[in-house]
Amino acid sequence: MTTQPGAPLPPDDVNRNLTLAHFDDPMLRHVSIVGGTYTILVSGEQTGGRYCLIDMLVPPGGGPPPHRHEFEEMFTIFDGEVELIFRGQPYRAGAGSTVNIPANAPHAFKNRSDKPVRMLCMCTPAGQEELFLAVGDPVASRTAPPPNLSQAERAERIERAKALSAKYRTELLA
Repeated sequence: MTTQPGAPLPPDDVNRNLTLAHFDDPMLRHVSIVGGTYTILVSGEQTGGRYCLIDMLVPPGGGPPPHRHEFEEMFTIFDGEVELIFRGQPYRAGAGSTVNIPANAPHAFKNRSDKPVRMLCMCTPAGQEELFLAVGDPVASRTAPPPNLSQAERAERIERAKALSAKYRTELLA
């Protein structure tokens, strides 16, 4: 929540706790989505819905199809390079880059290299992590390989994503 300029700050909300996350914490949730592994570092539940933070490990060739959503999404790339398609225009973003995708803008990204890409993704407000957990497959760790899905299982994941996307303020464009 923000306050008006010059207004006093609200009191500390003692019902909210410090969140301390480490990407290798065995208690974190890891989910395989479109071949990548996404680790939920900080969930909307922990931030009062303000944002979520996701550690993404995107394999060569990995990345989501074109989509858009009603919330801001920001990536900081630590290793590798992705090709972003933003409103139909291609961009490249490599290690050290931070990219902000405005709410409702059509976009996609793909790892076009032969090495994994590691990046952090922050969505504000939160909710994207819940979509990932609803449509993805749980995996044991952030570096665990994705499950070997059959053609029918892959098709089911796509249909599930299409069916649930509106609930999570997302529209799949392909």
